[in-house]
Amino acid sequence: MGLVKSGMIPFGVAIGADVAQGAPGDALEYTAAAGGAAFVIGNKDPIAEIHRTCSFTTDTPDFWRREGQNYPRHGGRFTGDPGYFKHVQGAARLMLEQAGTSPKDYDYAVFHQPNAKFPQRVAKMLGFTDAQIRPGLAVPRLGNTYSGASMIGLAATLDVAKPGERIFVTSFGSGAGSDAFDITVTDVIESEEFNRAAAPSVEKLLANPTYLDYALYAKHKGKIVMQR
Repeated sequence: MGLVKSGMIPFGVAIGADVAQGAPGDALEYTAAAGGAAFVIGNKDPIAEIHRTCSFTTDTPDFWRREGQNYPRHGGRFTGDPGYFKHVQGAARLMLEQAGTSPKDYDYAVFHQPNAKFPQRVAKMLGFTDAQIRPGLAVPRLGNTYSGASMIGLAATLDVAKPGERIFVTSFGSGAGSDAFDITVTDVIESEEFNRAAAPSVEKLLANPTYLDYALYAKHKGKIVMQR
C-alpha cells in the first residue's frame, strides 16, 4: 500500500499464508491448519479502498521457535492476555479514535482468528456484534492459518460485501503487535469489469471438507514414522 501510494509501483501483491505447527499433544494442534489469501493493491478501479491504517505494538513475547526446533513454543495462559486481547483492542480502539467512528459505523468486522473464541470475545469487548463478524469467521471450519487468518477473513467478507459497505479489520502477530484497517467497498465490486464469480468464494472452498483422523494427520505431518 505504501509503495503504491508513493507512486513507486503501480500494483503490488500482498500475501498472507502459513502452515500451523504444533508438537504432539500441544494445544496448538487443536486448531492447526494451512491456508492463505492474496490481494492485488493498486489505484486503478479498486473494489475496496483502504482509508487508513494504524499499528499497536509492544515487546510482549508469546510465541517463538528456536533455530533447529521442529515445533514452536508459546506462553500458555499469557497468549490471550497480555498477548492477543491487549494488542487487538489497542489497535482497534486507536483506529476508532483516529477515524472518529464507532463499531456501529461498520457493516463488517474481521479480527485475527487463532481459534473461534478469541475473535468473538474481542468483538464483544469492543462493541461489535456477531452479525458483523460472522461472514469473515472462517476459523471454526478452517482452523488457525496464522499469517493468513485475517486476510482469509477479509477475503470471505469481500465475497459478500456490497458497494458502500464498510469493513473494520484488525490483525495480530506474536511478538507482539496488531494492525487495524478501515476499508470501504466500492461500486467496482459489482461492475462488469470485475467478475466475482471467476474464482470460488471462501465459503465454497470450505463447503466440502475432507476429514482425516489424528493418526493420518500425524503421519502426514511427519510426527510418527511408519516402520516396515
